[in-house]
Amino acid sequence: MTPLNFPPLMISSFSGMDFAAVAFLAVCVMLIGWVVENPPASRPSVTVLMTHYRRDWMAQFVTRQPRIFDATVLDSLRQGTAFFASACMITLGGGLAVIGNGERLDMLAADLTLDAQGVVLELKVALVLLFVANALLKFIWAHRLFGYCTIMMAAVPNDPHDPTAYPRAADAAEINITAARSYNKGLRSIYFALGALGWLLGPWGLIMAVVVTASVLLRREFVSASRAIILKRTQQ
Repeated sequence: MTPLNFPPLMISSFSGMDFAAVAFLAVCVMLIGWVVENPPASRPSVTVLMTHYRRDWMAQFVTRQPRIFDATVLDSLRQGTAFFASACMITLGGGLAVIGNGERLDMLAADLTLDAQGVVLELKVALVLLFVANALLKFIWAHRLFGYCTIMMAAVPNDPHDPTAYPRAADAAEINITAARSYNKGLRSIYFALGALGWLLGPWGLIMAVVVTASVLLRREFVSASRAIILKRTQQ
C-alpha cells in the first residue's frame, strides 16, 4: 500500500503550535467525554443522574394508565434529535459548498481579516465540519434508538402483574439511556465544533476556544443549578 504523502508546502503552512493546539483539542474531547460518562462516585454528572430518572420513568410507565403521556415525552425526544440532525445536515452542506469554492472562501477570510487562506483555511473549516459530521451520526443513531425504545415500550403488558412487564420496561429504560448517551455525544460535538472555529484566529485562538468550551461543558455537568436540583431529587 502506498503511504499518504502530504505536500511539504501544506505541512509547512502549519506551525508547531497549530499541531499542539489540535492535539489539545483532541485530548479535551476524549477526556471530557470520559469524565462526563464516568464521573467520580462522589460527584456524579447530570448525564449520570438522569439515568436514574429514565429508569424510574420506565418503572412508573408500567402502572400508568393511559400511557399517552409517555408517548408524548418520547415523541418530543425524537423530535429533538431530528431537529439537530437536520441542522447538522444543512451545516455540512453549506460547509462543503464553501470549501468547494476556494475563491469565495478566500474572500470571506479577507472580509474577516483572517491570516489563513487557500488549502490552510479549507483544512481549518474541515476540522469544524468533522465535528458536525460526528454529531450528525450521533443524532441519527439516537433517533433510531428512541424509535427502538418506542417499540419496546409498546411491548410492555398493561397488566403490572404480568411477569414480563417490569423486565421489558427495564430493557426499554436501558435503550432509552443508550439513546440519550448518543444524543449527548452529539451535543458535545456541536460544542466542540464551535470551539474549533477558534482555529481560524490561529493556534492560540483554538486553545482559548477549547478551554472556554470545556469549561462550559464541565460547569453544566458538575456545578450548574440544574444539577443541584436533580441531585437533590435523586437523593430523596
